[in-house]
Amino acid sequence: MSELQRELRRPGIQQRVFSYAQASPRELVRSKLSKSEIQHRALTYIPDELLRTIPENDNTYSLFQGFTATVPEDEIEHRKTHRRRNSRSQKLLGEVEQDETDQHPSLSKLKQERRAVNHRLEMMGVRKNMCSSEIREIDNKISNLNSMRKIVLDRLSGLEEDELRVEHELLSLDNKLEDLQEELDDAKTLGNTATPPLGIDPDPDLDPDALDLETQTATDTFMSASIYEKIPSPKAKRHKVNRRKSMPIRHEHFEPGTNIKDLQAHNDIITALDFDAPFGTMVTAALDDTVRVWDLNIGRCMGLLEGHRASVRCLQVEDNIVATGSIDASIRLWDLSRAEYTPEDNRINKQGDEDAEDSSIFENPGDLHPAPPISSMEDCPMFSLEAHVDEVTALHFRGDILVSGSADKTLRQWDLVKGRCVQTLDVLWAAAQASSTLNSNNGQWRTTGRLPDATADFVGAVQCFDAALACGTADGMVRLWDLRSGQVHRSLVGHTGPVTCLQFDDVHLVTGSLDRSVRVCTKHGIV
Repeated sequence: MSELQRELRRPGIQQRVFSYAQASPRELVRSKLSKSEIQHRALTYIPDELLRTIPENDNTYSLFQGFTATVPEDEIEHRKTHRRRNSRSQKLLGEVEQDETDQHPSLSKLKQERRAVNHRLEMMGVRKNMCSSEIREIDNKISNLNSMRKIVLDRLSGLEEDELRVEHELLSLDNKLEDLQEELDDAKTLGNTATPPLGIDPDPDLDPDALDLETQTATDTFMSASIYEKIPSPKAKRHKVNRRKSMPIRHEHFEPGTNIKDLQAHNDIITALDFDAPFGTMVTAALDDTVRVWDLNIGRCMGLLEGHRASVRCLQVEDNIVATGSIDASIRLWDLSRAEYTPEDNRINKQGDEDAEDSSIFENPGDLHPAPPISSMEDCPMFSLEAHVDEVTALHFRGDILVSGSADKTLRQWDLVKGRCVQTLDVLWAAAQASSTLNSNNGQWRTTGRLPDATADFVGAVQCFDAALACGTADGMVRLWDLRSGQVHRSLVGHTGPVTCLQFDDVHLVTGSLDRSVRVCTKHGIV
């Protein structure tokens, strides 16, 4: 111990101990290693995470063989011509080549060509294996990306369900505020009318019995004239329509042709359908004599439009207005904004269950939806247009003008403001006039190239815009009318079967027919 204490008293040892006390462990390690060794260890260090994710090496060829196979042969030949001539190895190779050249020239040449072709074949095998490895790697990446895409799609689906739930909660709060405001307004009205006018005192000379009789009579008069006239009827209340503020976008990321949703709508053939906006309101009609209104947000029937005495053959939806044409030769207009439909738990449960969740979000797709309320659409009918004498097969309205086509071989123009027919266009008369003008067919109806189809509608499709009207008929012709003069402006011939649908804009007119063809026309002719 005495010797150790003497050693510790030396200034050099004390200085080194003091420097060790101030140095960190990293500095102590670095002081024992050279700079090059520290750099080597830093570059060669691999974390355990990377070691665990090293892919399995299932390649048949080495990395050098793959590099050799990717180098073009022209470059290899170019390098051979520029190699050095003074090395001993090159001299030895030259001697070997000299020995080979001593053989027959054609034999050595063939051997060289064989070696070259064999080498080329080996390199092609290496390249083929490399391509196969790249394809497998790409397939693995695609599989991983598809898995990630599915995860993100599921997340998006959850967000849309939460979004729909929040919108339902917002609609419930709006309806609560609306009902509470109506109750406050009714209470205020009752309070103002029940208070007697100030400054009028009862006459003390009057008999109390007479006063009571007079008060009772005034009360009866007040109740019948004031209260009942000021309390709104239940039908006068209009609640907010369930319109989504945000549209779903998950379907935009589906593959083309993916089925989004199936609706078990009718019990017979569907004859017509139309909708106002994506995931908005859709109206369908079928031969089961029903017209159904659908909420595309949740795929549920909102109610039935009742009023026609037969099946509906055609319909159109424009904003909240629906026009339907029926076999009973009538046209009816409906206002969907008057509908009293709300999802089952979308509003306050009037029976007291105010904490119920919206079951439409969590229901199974295969479950049958509950039947819509019978009175949900009873306030929607606006008026009926009756002038045709046979079934209405086509209609189109824009603004205040509606044009309808019927099996009675006429087109009718309607004024929706006045609710009456303002013009009748006879299709047969127009065809006869055109035939007599051209002196063809002796004024007879033009027959198509096929046998007449008894199921084809005489007027298959109509569309109007301002004073322009396009009409497709069973003779395969499309007639362009001028509603101002009631005359046919132009007739388009081309289809060999009845025209079933058409659509036009400011440039093109597209028509479809039972002859299984679709024709696109311009003002210069058929495209």
